[in-house]
Amino acid sequence: MKLVADESCGFAVVRALRAEGHAAIGAGEISPRIPDEGALELARKKNCVLITEDKDFGELAYARNRQTSGVVLLRFPGNVRAAMARTTAEAVKTLGDKLCRRFTVIEPGKVRSREGAEA
Repeated sequence: MKLVADESCGFAVVRALRAEGHAAIGAGEISPRIPDEGALELARKKNCVLITEDKDFGELAYARNRQTSGVVLLRFPGNVRAAMARTTAEAVKTLGDKLCRRFTVIEPGKVRSREGAEA
Protein backbone atom coordinates (compact mmCIF):
# COMPACT_ATOMS: atom_id res chain seq x y z
CA MET A 1 0.00 0.00 0.00
CA LYS A 2 1.18 3.53 -0.76
CA LEU A 3 1.07 5.97 2.14
CA VAL A 4 2.21 9.52 2.90
CA ALA A 5 2.58 10.64 6.52
CA ASP A 6 2.24 14.38 7.08
CA GLU A 7 4.68 16.14 9.37
CA SER A 8 2.42 15.91 12.42
CA CYS A 9 2.80 12.15 12.32
CA GLY A 10 5.70 10.64 14.24
CA PHE A 11 8.33 9.15 11.94
CA ALA A 12 8.19 5.90 13.93
CA VAL A 13 4.90 5.27 12.10
CA VAL A 14 6.64 5.59 8.71
CA ARG A 15 9.40 3.21 9.82
CA ALA A 16 6.84 0.66 11.09
CA LEU A 17 4.90 0.83 7.82
CA ARG A 18 8.09 0.38 5.79
CA ALA A 19 9.03 -2.61 7.94
CA GLU A 20 5.71 -4.19 6.92
CA GLY A 21 6.58 -3.69 3.24
CA HIS A 22 4.42 -0.63 2.53
CA ALA A 23 5.59 2.20 0.30
CA ALA A 24 5.46 4.80 3.07
CA ILE A 25 7.06 8.22 2.91
CA GLY A 26 7.09 11.21 5.21
CA ALA A 27 5.80 14.36 3.51
CA GLY A 28 8.75 16.20 5.08
CA GLU A 29 11.15 13.94 3.17
CA ILE A 30 9.82 15.45 -0.05
CA SER A 31 8.88 18.95 1.04
CA PRO A 32 9.89 20.09 4.55
CA ARG A 33 7.29 22.29 6.31
CA ILE A 34 4.64 21.45 3.73
CA PRO A 35 1.26 22.96 4.71
CA ASP A 36 -1.76 20.71 5.31
CA GLU A 37 -3.35 21.39 1.92
CA GLY A 38 -0.02 20.69 0.23
CA ALA A 39 0.35 17.36 2.06
CA LEU A 40 -3.19 16.37 1.08
CA GLU A 41 -2.52 17.29 -2.55
CA LEU A 42 0.83 15.45 -2.53
CA ALA A 43 -0.86 12.27 -1.30
CA ARG A 44 -3.68 12.61 -3.85
CA LYS A 45 -1.30 13.16 -6.78
CA LYS A 46 0.76 10.12 -5.75
CA ASN A 47 -2.46 8.11 -5.19
CA CYS A 48 -1.45 7.54 -1.57
CA VAL A 49 -3.46 7.38 1.62
CA LEU A 50 -2.48 10.25 3.92
CA ILE A 51 -1.67 9.42 7.54
CA THR A 52 -1.85 12.24 10.08
CA GLU A 53 -2.31 13.14 13.73
CA ASP A 54 -3.80 16.52 12.74
CA LYS A 55 -7.59 16.78 13.09
CA ASP A 56 -7.62 19.65 10.56
CA PHE A 57 -7.60 17.08 7.77
CA GLY A 58 -11.17 16.16 8.69
CA GLU A 59 -12.20 19.71 7.88
CA LEU A 60 -10.19 19.72 4.66
CA ALA A 61 -11.66 16.42 3.48
CA TYR A 62 -15.28 17.16 4.42
CA ALA A 63 -16.09 20.80 5.16
CA ARG A 64 -13.95 22.01 2.27
CA ASN A 65 -14.74 18.90 0.20
CA ARG A 66 -11.12 18.34 -0.92
CA GLN A 67 -10.49 15.26 -3.00
CA THR A 68 -8.38 12.61 -1.32
CA SER A 69 -7.07 9.12 -1.92
CA GLY A 70 -7.94 8.42 1.71
CA VAL A 71 -7.03 9.86 5.10
CA VAL A 72 -6.08 8.02 8.28
CA LEU A 73 -6.24 10.09 11.48
CA LEU A 74 -4.27 8.71 14.41
CA ARG A 75 -5.61 9.60 17.87
CA PHE A 76 -3.33 8.28 20.58
CA PRO A 77 -3.16 10.01 23.97
CA GLY A 78 0.27 10.51 25.51
CA ASN A 79 0.03 7.53 27.83
CA VAL A 80 -0.31 5.04 24.90
CA ARG A 81 1.74 6.74 22.18
CA ALA A 82 4.39 4.04 22.39
CA ALA A 83 1.93 1.63 20.74
CA MET A 84 0.95 4.01 17.93
CA ALA A 85 3.44 2.86 15.26
CA ARG A 86 2.79 -0.84 15.81
CA THR A 87 -1.00 -0.37 16.03
CA THR A 88 -1.04 1.72 12.83
CA ALA A 89 1.04 -0.82 10.90
CA GLU A 90 -1.27 -3.63 12.06
CA ALA A 91 -4.40 -1.68 11.08
CA VAL A 92 -3.01 -0.87 7.63
CA LYS A 93 -2.08 -4.52 7.14
CA THR A 94 -5.56 -5.64 8.17
CA LEU A 95 -7.58 -2.98 6.32
CA GLY A 96 -5.40 -2.58 3.23
CA ASP A 97 -7.30 -1.14 0.27
CA LYS A 98 -10.34 -0.53 2.49
CA LEU A 99 -8.51 2.66 3.57
CA CYS A 100 -8.69 4.09 0.04
CA ARG A 101 -11.12 6.97 -0.50
CA ARG A 102 -12.22 6.78 3.13
CA PHE A 103 -11.62 8.82 6.27
CA THR A 104 -10.45 6.40 8.94
CA VAL A 105 -9.72 7.12 12.60
CA ILE A 106 -7.39 4.75 14.44
CA GLU A 107 -7.43 4.90 18.23
CA PRO A 108 -6.16 2.44 20.82
CA GLY A 109 -8.47 -0.57 20.50
CA LYS A 110 -10.80 1.10 17.99
CA VAL A 111 -10.99 1.83 14.24
CA ARG A 112 -13.77 3.92 12.65
CA SER A 113 -14.13 4.57 8.93
CA ARG A 114 -16.49 6.38 6.61
CA GLU A 115 -16.53 7.32 2.97
CA GLY A 116 -14.56 10.41 2.05
CA ALA A 117 -14.21 12.67 -0.96
CA GLU A 118 -13.05 10.60 -3.93
CA ALA A 119 -9.98 11.39 -5.94
